[in-house]
Amino acid sequence: MEERVLMAGFGGQGIVLMGTMLAYAGMIDGKHTTFFPSYGAAMRGGTANCKVIVADEPIASPVISKPSTLIAMNGPSLDRFEKDVRPGGVILVNSSLIDYKVKRDDVKVYYIPVNELANEAGSPRSANMVMLGSYITIVKPINLEAVFNALPKVLPKHRHNLLGVNEEAIKKGQLKANELLS
Repeated sequence: MEERVLMAGFGGQGIVLMGTMLAYAGMIDGKHTTFFPSYGAAMRGGTANCKVIVADEPIASPVISKPSTLIAMNGPSLDRFEKDVRPGGVILVNSSLIDYKVKRDDVKVYYIPVNELANEAGSPRSANMVMLGSYITIVKPINLEAVFNALPKVLPKHRHNLLGVNEEAIKKGQLKANELLS
C-alpha cells in the first residue's frame, strides 16, 4: 500500500497540522511516511498545502505529481489541484466552503461539511481534524487509533486544553464518512 495525499487550503485552516498529524500517526502505525509542507509568506489567508505519503515500504522520494487523494479545504485549492489527482483517486471536498461540484467523473468524490461539523464538536478551528477523521475512514491509509495516539504528541503542550475538542472533531469526521460510505 502506498497512499499519496495532497492537502490544500487557506493558511490558518490547519493544513500543515493535518499533514503533520497524518505523517506522525502513520509512524505510530508502523508505516513509512514523508511530509512535505508548502505555504506562502502570508500565513493566514494565503495558500497552504502539504503532501504526505504513507506506505508499507520505504519511500524513494517525497515528490507527488499525481496524488491518489486530494483534500480540498477551499475553492481555489480544488480549482488548482483537481486535475492532478490520478484516475480512480479520491477527492474530499470541504462542502462548507465549496458550493460547486467536482468536474471529473473518473474519481470518487466525497462532500463533507467540515466547518459545520467542527462547530458541533465545539470549535470552528477544528475543521481540519474533522476532515482528517473523514479521510482516514474513507481512504484507510492508517488505523484511526494511531491518530488519537498522535494528537497529544503533535499538539504543543500549551494547546493540550484542546485535545478533547480535536478528538471529538475527528470522531465527527469519522461518523460523517461512515454515513457517506453506507
